[in-house]
Amino acid sequence: MARVCQVTGKTPIGGNKVSHSNIKTKRRFLPNLQKKKFYLVEEDKWITLKLSTDAIRTINKNGLYSVVKELRAKGEKI
Repeated sequence: MARVCQVTGKTPIGGNKVSHSNIKTKRRFLPNLQKKKFYLVEEDKWITLKLSTDAIRTINKNGLYSVVKELRAKGEKI
C-alpha cells in the first residue's frame, strides 16, 4: 500500500534539502503515518486503518463511526 492516509489523503511532498553552504538537493517529506486498529462497536468488529496522526485526532474528535461512514460514502472499502 502507498504512503497515503486513508482519512485525510495526505501524501508525500517534494522539497529541497538545504546544506550549510546553501546547496539544494531534492528530498521527500513523508507524512507521519501510523497503522492503527480500532474496534467498531456498531458492527462488532476490528478494523485496521493507515492514518496520519492528524487523522487520529479527527477520529478522537468526531468519533470512529462517523469517519468510517464518510470513507464508505467516498467509496473506500473498509
